[in-house]
This record gives sequence, C-alpha cells and structure tokens, in this order.
Amino acid sequence: MNASESTEHFMRRALELGRHAADTGEGGPFGAVIVRDGNIVGEGWNRVLASNDPTAHGEIMAIRDACAQAGLVNLEGCDIYTSGEPCPMCLGAIYWARLRHVYFGFSIADAERVGFDDRRFYEELTLPAGQRQVGQTQLLGEEACSVLDAYFVKSDRVPY
Repeated sequence: MNASESTEHFMRRALELGRHAADTGEGGPFGAVIVRDGNIVGEGWNRVLASNDPTAHGEIMAIRDACAQAGLVNLEGCDIYTSGEPCPMCLGAIYWARLRHVYFGFSIADAERVGFDDRRFYEELTLPAGQRQVGQTQLLGEEACSVLDAYFVKSDRVPY
C-alpha cells in the first residue's frame, strides 16, 4: 500500500466508525483513528448520546483509547484521521496529546449545514473572556496560585 492508499484507508476507517455512531444512535457521525508508523493505535466514535457525556466526541474517545493502550499521555509522532473537522474541544485535546497532524473528512461548514454549531464555538473563543456567552470570574487567585506553585516545586512532578 502506498502513502496515498494508506491515508485513504485510515480515513475510511474513521468514516466507518462515524457511520457506526450515527447508525446505532450512540452519537453524531464522528469517528476517529490515531495512527503511528502506519498502524492504528487507537479508535473512537461519538458516544455523546450513549454515555450522556458531552465530551465523548470521536476524537476524544480515540485519544483516550490510544493513550490507554500505550500507557502514555503523549502521542507525539501520531496522526489523527477524523470523519469531521475537529471542534474546538477536540482540537484542544489534539494539541494536549501532542498529535502531529489532523486529517479530516467534512468541514466545520459542512457540519453546520446539518445542524452542528462548531463555528459558533470557534467564534466565541476569539472574544475576550468578559464578552463570551458563558461568564468567567476569577476567585481566590492567590490561594489558587499557592496550589500551582506547590505543584511546580514538587521533585517528583511529571511534566506534560
């Protein structure tokens, strides 16, 4: 299999997982696979409805699966293939997992056409915190920083 056939193979698997989520009613048509060195190391599909968990998106589930199987919180050197362009939450998780590249099928605009409102979240995140729909207020900043500082000086702290 050449590189182009491989990428299409992985994308087709992501699409298959998305179709499974939609067909079973577990969630929307979102599936994802994590690939390292030409092998799938994690898979996931949208389970928002099945688990009553708004964070159970296909990309998140695939990241959780790959990390659990590898026993790591870092997926450097891995790529993700996802049926749809990641929402801001999933994109954040992709960055935290240190994934190398995102391949996606349908776009945010395509998803919006059938009722998914990811674009609204992207737009909301460009606003200053005080102008967002969900209010944000800092409380006990000094106390919170003391917890943060204590963590920073721990000799057994694992950086991530």
